Amino acid sequence: MLIGSQASGMFLVNSESDDSPYVAARPFRVNAGAVHSYIKIGDKTRYLSELKTGDTVTIVDSKGKQREGIVGRVKIESRPLMLIEAKAGDRTLTAILQNAETIKLVGKDGNPVSVAKLKKGDEVLVRLEEGARHFGKKIEETIIEK
Repeated sequence: MLIGSQASGMFLVNSESDDSPYVAARPFRVNAGAVHSYIKIGDKTRYLSELKTGDTVTIVDSKGKQREGIVGRVKIESRPLMLIEAKAGDRTLTAILQNAETIKLVGKDGNPVSVAKLKKGDEVLVRLEEGARHFGKKIEETIIEK
């Protein structure tokens, strides 16, 4: 899913589809981050906190191919979080994600990268968008998100 603190730039967050020493693979689950985060849904955005069972979300692969998915459950819990920052040209993108080995972004090569192993200079996939958003819809206006 595409998740971020700004609607104009979102990170591709991988599902928990890989086995790890900590938990079995759960390809149906995406640990999407802090409740204030935006999620890209079709040509709109919503806050993660607004999602509920039965909602449609957009699932994206590393090549940009999209399909719809249905939310089966939303779980909000307190977990250690970390700030992820990326530079894209003159823009700085951010996301606040759970600080855990099983939470992964998608690397430039299309492979999952654990946020716990990210280091300065690593390249991950993001979606950039021009313009701004108001009530989740794209508008032609100047808005600065920090």
